[in-house]
Parts: sequence; C-alpha cells; structure tokens
Amino acid sequence: MLNLIILTLLPFMRVIYGYANENGFCDAHKQNCDITNNPAFKWKKINAIINRTLTSYEECSSDSCACFLSVIDEDLQPFEKGITKQDIFESKSRGIHYQVIKHELYRENECMFPFRCSGVEHFILQLINELPDMEFVLNTRDWPQVNKYNKPLPVLSFSKTDQFWDIMYPAWTFWEGGPAISLYPTGLGRWDLQRDLINKTVEKWPWPEKKSIAFFRGSRTSGERDALVLFSRKYPEIVDAQYTKNQAWKSDKDTLGEPPAKEISLEDHCAYKYLFNFRGVAASFRLKHLFLCRSLVFHVGSDWLEFFYPSLKPWVHYIPVPNDMSNISDLLNFAKENDEVARNIAQRGFDFIWNHLRMEDVLCYWRNLLLKYAKLLKYKPEKNHSFKLIKPKK
Repeated sequence: MLNLIILTLLPFMRVIYGYANENGFCDAHKQNCDITNNPAFKWKKINAIINRTLTSYEECSSDSCACFLSVIDEDLQPFEKGITKQDIFESKSRGIHYQVIKHELYRENECMFPFRCSGVEHFILQLINELPDMEFVLNTRDWPQVNKYNKPLPVLSFSKTDQFWDIMYPAWTFWEGGPAISLYPTGLGRWDLQRDLINKTVEKWPWPEKKSIAFFRGSRTSGERDALVLFSRKYPEIVDAQYTKNQAWKSDKDTLGEPPAKEISLEDHCAYKYLFNFRGVAASFRLKHLFLCRSLVFHVGSDWLEFFYPSLKPWVHYIPVPNDMSNISDLLNFAKENDEVARNIAQRGFDFIWNHLRMEDVLCYWRNLLLKYAKLLKYKPEKNHSFKLIKPKK
C-alpha cells in the first residue's frame, strides 16, 4: 500500500523538487530544485500573459489617426440623437464657450487659463476653413465636468475616467501650456519640438547603457505616488523616486518630510531603464514623453485617460501597475531578470508613440472630432456679438 502511495505521489514530487528545464518543468534526477528562485517558474505567469497579449494584439494603421477614431465615436455616442441649444446652454458654466461662424473662430472674452485656450485654438484655427458653423463648450480645467450621475452634456475635456460623459479632445500641451516648473516656465508645450529633442537625447543612452533602476520625479499632486517614494527611501539601489516642489509647496511636510528634489528635464529621464508614470490631478501630461526615451514605462493605474491612452496596451507597450502598487517589487524584478522582454516592450512603446502620435495625428483627431460633433447639432448657431474673434498668432 505504501509503495502504491509513493508511486502515485512521485510525479508531483518531481515537479516540486526537480530542477526546471528550459520549458519550466523539473527533471526528477536533479537535486535541490527551488522553484521559488528559478526564473523559468518564477516569471512563467507574466511571460504567459505577455505572449497571450501579443498574440491577440493588432497594430493599427498609421493613416488618418485611425488608432484613435473609435474614441471619438464612443464619446459622441450618448449624443447620437442630437445636441440641442438647451444642451449648450446647460453646459456653458462648465467651460469656455466657442463658436465657429463663417469660417471664423469666436469665444467668450475671458479665459481662465490663457495658455490652455491658445494651445487649443492653435489646432482649431488650422482647420477653420474646413469647419461648418457650430458652437461648443470646452473645459480647460484639469478635472472633467459631467459626472454620469447626471444626464449627458456635450462638454469637451482633455481627460476623464469612465465615470464621466465628457468628450475628450487633445490637450493644449501638444502646442502650449502644461505644468509650469523652473525648467519649463511656460509649460511643456510644443510636442513636435519635444519629440525631436528627446529622440536625439536617446542616442546618448542606448538600452545597455541606461541605469538599471526605476526613476520618478514629480510633485505630490496625488497620494498614489507616496508608495514609490517611500519604497525608494528604503531601497535606493532599486528605485530613485523623489518629490519636487509645486505651487502648493510650503514645507518639507509637503514632500513627505524631506527637502524637495531638483527638477529633472524630460530628456534626462532617458538615462534610466525603468520610468514610472502616475496620474496627477487628472491624466499625466508626461506619459507620451516617457515613451520617447525607449525606456520601459511602468504606468500606474488605468482609470484616467487622454484620447490616445486606449490604443496603448498593457504588456505590449508598457508594464501595468495597480494603484496600490502592491506588486511593485515583483514587477521590477521581472524587468531586471527578463531584460530582453523588457527591452522589447520599451521599443514597442516608443514605436507606437513615434509613429501614431505625431502632430499631424493630433490635428487629424481634432478634424474628425469637430466634424462629427458638428453633424450632431440640431440647430444653426447664431453669432454671439459679445464674443471676441480669435486670430492666428503671428
């Protein structure tokens, strides 16, 4: 009877105590197999997820901003029965009121954030001769405006979660504005110039020469960032994550009890293999820039979106990290112990942003958004004579 039990259990004992072969299974004749330390076992689950995701992934076309058009359709779907004059009236308190009348752009006189308005107007003015008469309300605040607890209202916002009806548009930071820090006193702006600058800098930091630690610099706009900063203080050889000042900074208490760190330019992030991205008040403006470093992006959370986020796929273009960062150590160890896999994800992330998020793609998105939006208006707008005419900057 005892022999029968041993024979029955022997295959399971082989898996537990044997060495792992190249397929991730243990050979019975080997001794002292520790599956917890064997990479073939340790990372089998993550590698299986990556392989499965890559098998089902289809690269989108580079033509006519095709990667992002489904976002427009999804955002406009709640308004498929049309947008009324009353809808616009109820939306006006939630943003800046714009009109396009006879191929000229008008808006109400006051704009709370002038750089944000002009960053948006730059793109609309390029399309002005293609646009029919229309009016819309554009939110320049960080936070979306129309919660799904309320009825849908056609407010354009740069970022949202799935709890909001807002219609996403490309943020002003593709041209102007953005977080104003000492390195970028008027904001990040000029995505076209940043693309070229960061891409040139990458040549100084090819993958084998990047520092094999995780990196983050940013202000404490969200408590979700605390976990990485505290982890960095405990394990500085693994992560370099520090808080910088923002406009609300008053003392070291605002940077978790330590002096604020020096700000680092976006191109200097490229010296590191692993770059962390967190949401700010809403979606983070830095995400698209991090991909240009050809470093592996660890994207924390999946709630906050910009218009191009849905086309970026976890495990294909970046490493997804839960908001509580409970598995941060495992994910970093995976990247270090699977260097070629990490490098390939980083390259795919770069390729997507470089090939699909060009300035012409941003303009294309604006064109499709405004033309599809205009078709939903159920009335012909009348010019508001109190509005100011917006002209291209010289």
